[in-house]
Amino acid sequence: MSAQEQLNKETIKIYQKISRHVPEIEWKIHAPLIEKINKLKKEKNAVILAHNYQTPEIYHGVADIAADSLALAVEASKTSADIIVLCGVHFMAETAKLMSPNKKVFIPDMGAGCSLAESLTGNDVRLLKKKYPGVPVVSYVNTSADVKAETDICCTSANAVKVVESLKTDKVIFLPDQHLANYVAKQTKVKIISWKGSCIVHEQFSAKEIKDIRSANPGIKVIGHPECPDDVLEACDFAGSTGGMIDYVKKNQPKKVMLVTECSMSDNVQADNPKVDFIKPCNLCPYMKKITLNKILDCLENETNEIFIEDKISKAARKSVQRMAEIGR
Repeated sequence: MSAQEQLNKETIKIYQKISRHVPEIEWKIHAPLIEKINKLKKEKNAVILAHNYQTPEIYHGVADIAADSLALAVEASKTSADIIVLCGVHFMAETAKLMSPNKKVFIPDMGAGCSLAESLTGNDVRLLKKKYPGVPVVSYVNTSADVKAETDICCTSANAVKVVESLKTDKVIFLPDQHLANYVAKQTKVKIISWKGSCIVHEQFSAKEIKDIRSANPGIKVIGHPECPDDVLEACDFAGSTGGMIDYVKKNQPKKVMLVTECSMSDNVQADNPKVDFIKPCNLCPYMKKITLNKILDCLENETNEIFIEDKISKAARKSVQRMAEIGR
């Protein structure tokens, strides 16, 4: 069997799944990289964890686990691999390191940041705790390890309400996403003290945009992410974490759907649900798109961009993430 025939054999099923989203001319570039990456994973006992916002060739081509933030944190703690490559943004790689401190954790591009994580520092949290003494701090997982170290418990959009109510208190400091804070506040009697952070992707959506899409697509189901503004969520049929959004589509199989979130997720979910028609207002995350197959391969080959966290910060931050994982969805 020739090298080309072997390559086709290794990758044809992947391409059949994502051919609607990846042009053939691009696949000729992706396929050899996917083959190399998947071979190298086995040789190095490495695992690739990818967030739902990664592009289809990564999500379906090389990821061992593709999931939302909560599931990635849990999987990082369970893996028996020696190496974890986190295909997502920097706070996710830090979280993986917190959950697997004895593993080597890498991110393909150190520049893959997050507007939410960058809106808040550990010192900001310390000042808030002085302003509101005795009030517990809940931090979204979209934060740095420095912030997590000042936090009582982390949460994701999948379990934010459950986490807040688990504290059995009348008020909490909830950081840093103002829109997720509003979403939680509407579902609990606990007073929410929030911060003014926001996601550069989700804040781009508008209620008018959803109204216009509904007008042009009668019967469409619109599914929003809690990082969206209030008026956007009110215009949606359902709101949930990226994992919750995926489960909604799988379970309900709507004829037509719009996911009000990062664009690549629609491609990934459609590949798994080919009978569903997706309307895609394409808002891309520039940070997620820094992760490419070439960078993943370099990361594995040369073990570049390893994540290190100071011991003192790591110990404190790990507790807040572990508490989140114990709460579950």
